[in-house]
Amino acid sequence: MHKVEKLVISPLPKTSFGCSVTLPGYANNDPSNLNDEDFKSLYEAVLTYLVVVIPGQEELAPKSQYILTKRFDPSIPEPKPDSGYAGYGHGKEFRHQQSVLRKDGTSVKSQPQVQILGQGVFEANEPGNENGEAISLTHPSHTSFHHTPLTEDQIKNEHRTRFYRWHIDSALYDLSPPLITTLLGIKVPPSTQTQKIIYEDGSGDELELTQGATCFVSGANAYKNLSLEDKEFAANTIVEYAPHPYIFISPAGATSDGLTMVSESKEFSFDKLPEWEESKVKKLPMLWTNPVTKEQHLQLHGCCLYKLHTKQADGSIKTLELEDARKKAHQLMRPSISPKEVLAHSWKQGDLVLFFNRGVWHSVTGEFKGVAADGKDERRLMHQCNIASGQDPVYVSA
Repeated sequence: MHKVEKLVISPLPKTSFGCSVTLPGYANNDPSNLNDEDFKSLYEAVLTYLVVVIPGQEELAPKSQYILTKRFDPSIPEPKPDSGYAGYGHGKEFRHQQSVLRKDGTSVKSQPQVQILGQGVFEANEPGNENGEAISLTHPSHTSFHHTPLTEDQIKNEHRTRFYRWHIDSALYDLSPPLITTLLGIKVPPSTQTQKIIYEDGSGDELELTQGATCFVSGANAYKNLSLEDKEFAANTIVEYAPHPYIFISPAGATSDGLTMVSESKEFSFDKLPEWEESKVKKLPMLWTNPVTKEQHLQLHGCCLYKLHTKQADGSIKTLELEDARKKAHQLMRPSISPKEVLAHSWKQGDLVLFFNRGVWHSVTGEFKGVAADGKDERRLMHQCNIASGQDPVYVSA
């Protein structure tokens, strides 16, 4: 096969965003080896197409994945040796006992910025596990996060699943949201296995996807879908997140579409949270401006938000408290998770997906417990890397 000499970008078919990339021969199938010119093309492709797929990367080393991810953001500070997580996007909170993220994976020992995610037990000699010991992974299932999950019959016999949680990869406390996330599929279920999402809101919407598909929504498209009134609202609104938000929400349950939380006053009171500082609470614009396309992206984390602060025409600030803030976020976001708006990536072994974490929302899908052909748990192993930025996202008005 003739090796290409430059990076080749091919838009994905039947979707309004996303592309695939063919690496030039000199890179030796390692995107971290790209020269400056081709890396610039890759950087622009990620921020323009928002989701980029590089196939055939199952042997990509964790060090290469880290180097590639870090290269996208020169503002990333050097990792502190005593930080415990050396710059990972969620910091120490990722493993906190009370956090909703606590079961989501384990770190690569040799490259702690890279997380191992998936489902099942993997022995020390299996691909993707370089930790020198067996690891046990638990796939995030809506059954432990949603307020009212699907029944066992719906999951196993009707082959249904849900959007687990629509989110942006970010600690949303102290650390700034990562610019880029890279996600590598090393062991994935067969693409012939499908599950269905039925939207339980009376819309009649349904989405069939491969088991464990990662779903993406373009924040730019979400902004374009807003009414003029809501565009004005978004442009003038600051989203305040709770301190230690993944701990704050852990006693509560999510809505069936994974967009936000059901408000029942179950959240931890602030005095029950780990020690926190007001100066580290994240207050971010609702719109984030893409530095390459200059488009506005509707970017908010509906599960972790605490309040919405909107500047009025007279200069005063109107604040929506938690329950009303969630209702408003849901109203703004729901149109953009309709089936026609969702890019559901069907994983193939070796897919490396790079996505602009400040330009998309994404969600895990898929049920893996007891749904394999033999009735056992399905297995999956992935490597994920995102690194907290040195700068918060900004909104630049046109």
